[in-house]
Amino acid sequence: MRFLKHTGCAVAGVVLSAGSTLAMAEVVVVVASASPVKTLAGSQVANIFLGKTNRFPDGGQAVPIDLPEGSAIRDEFYTRFTGKSAAQLKAHWSKIIFTGRGQPPETLGSSAEVKRYLAGHLDSVGYIDARDVDDSVRVLPADPP
Repeated sequence: MRFLKHTGCAVAGVVLSAGSTLAMAEVVVVVASASPVKTLAGSQVANIFLGKTNRFPDGGQAVPIDLPEGSAIRDEFYTRFTGKSAAQLKAHWSKIIFTGRGQPPETLGSSAEVKRYLAGHLDSVGYIDARDVDDSVRVLPADPP
């Protein structure tokens, strides 16, 4: 019986370790490889994704593309770039929508969908797990604010 208790603790520890490893995905901000946008400051990324601006620094239209609510990549992105938790983000958009000042970014189901979308929309910006980067997208050097 004592062995089972310790084994259970060890298994729980391994599961927790694996979960924390998964939560530590490296999020990168991306645009289509053909996009004219070469860099964004972290504050500019935050402002685009929070609906505070809809323009890139050069004046071009900026259309943010989100991943689904509950996605670890989405949670990491918003925590790093805006300092907002999922609940705070939901409250932020509820207020913006209620006051008629905007709508949240379009949501796509996966990093692969984001990359496909960006390829056909040079005015868009998204974020994905760094492990999903390929030559269809350009990683923007956007340090969190």
